[in-house]
Amino acid sequence: MEFEGIKNTLKKHGFKVSCFRNKEEASAYLNKQIDGKSVGFGGSVTTKQMGLYDSLGTHNEVVWHWVIPEGIDKKEWLAKAMTTDVYIASANALASTGEIINIDGAGNRVSSLVFGHDKVYYLIGRNKIADNYDEAILRARNTAAPMNSKRLGRKTPCAIKGDRCFDCNSPERICRTMTVTWRPTKGVDTEVVLVDEDLGF
Repeated sequence: MEFEGIKNTLKKHGFKVSCFRNKEEASAYLNKQIDGKSVGFGGSVTTKQMGLYDSLGTHNEVVWHWVIPEGIDKKEWLAKAMTTDVYIASANALASTGEIINIDGAGNRVSSLVFGHDKVYYLIGRNKIADNYDEAILRARNTAAPMNSKRLGRKTPCAIKGDRCFDCNSPERICRTMTVTWRPTKGVDTEVVLVDEDLGF
C-alpha cells in the first residue's frame, strides 16, 4: 500500500509518522526507540501480533492488563498502565483524511491515548485505513467491534451474527465510548506507525 498521502495528511495535522513494510521492521524500530522506559499497552491484537510485550519487556518495564502478575488486582494494573512513560495501542480505524477512531468498553485505552503519557504510539495496519471519516466510523462500529466482541466471547448480537453493529443494550456490550483524534493532544508526543500488513481487527 502507498502510505505517502495519508502520511502527509497526518504530518500536517501534527503527528509524527513512521512507515514500515511489515510488523518485524516496525517492531525493531520500536525496540530502538523505546529503552529503559515504563510502557503501558492498550488491549490490542495488533500489539500481540507484533510481539511487543515480550520484546520490549527485555529492556523496559511493561504493563498490560492482558498479562497480570499473580497477586495484582486487574483494576490496579489498568491504573498503572495509565501512568507509564510510553503508551502503545492500535486504532479501530484511520481515515485517509487524518482522523483516528477508537471505541472502548472500560475507557482505559481511549483515555490513555489522549492524556497522561510523555509518548503515545498508534500502531496501524493497512486494513484499518478507510477512505474518509464516515467510512472510518463505519469500520470501527461494523467491522472492528463485532470481531472484538466475538474474540472476547461476548453474548451480543454483533458477536453472534458477526456482521454489523446492532447498537444493542446488552450488559456485555463493549462499545461504550468512542474517541476521534483529530490532532495530537497538547503536551503528548504522538506517533502513528503505519505497517503495510493486515494487523488486528
